[in-house]
Amino acid sequence: MSIAFWITAGLLAVVALVGGITKTFVPKQKLAAAPGGQWTANASTGFVKTLGVLEILAAFGLILPAVTGIAPVLTPITAICWVLLMIGALITHYRNEGVSPVMLLNVTYLSLAVFVAFAAA
Repeated sequence: MSIAFWITAGLLAVVALVGGITKTFVPKQKLAAAPGGQWTANASTGFVKTLGVLEILAAFGLILPAVTGIAPVLTPITAICWVLLMIGALITHYRNEGVSPVMLLNVTYLSLAVFVAFAAA
């Protein structure tokens, strides 16, 4: 795999891990007060924590299969799942805030995930 793949997959994995840890362990009220986190005010705590756990799993799914060579098909599958998650994030942010700067980040992460999916396939 190319250096560009590893840099992109690593960056995306860090984003997923940080976002997942935040959603899983930071109280919902604190998330709702943060920029870009307003959507959590209208979501259940269980939903937010579930998204967090899925993001943590995505962080591992983007890297471990490619590194270990065990079920490497899971890396592009995880990247495609991340694309779907980012589409959901775009819809959620648009419904709650209209067009916002956070949506640019979502589009960036979506684009990185598309690259990872194709590069790993």
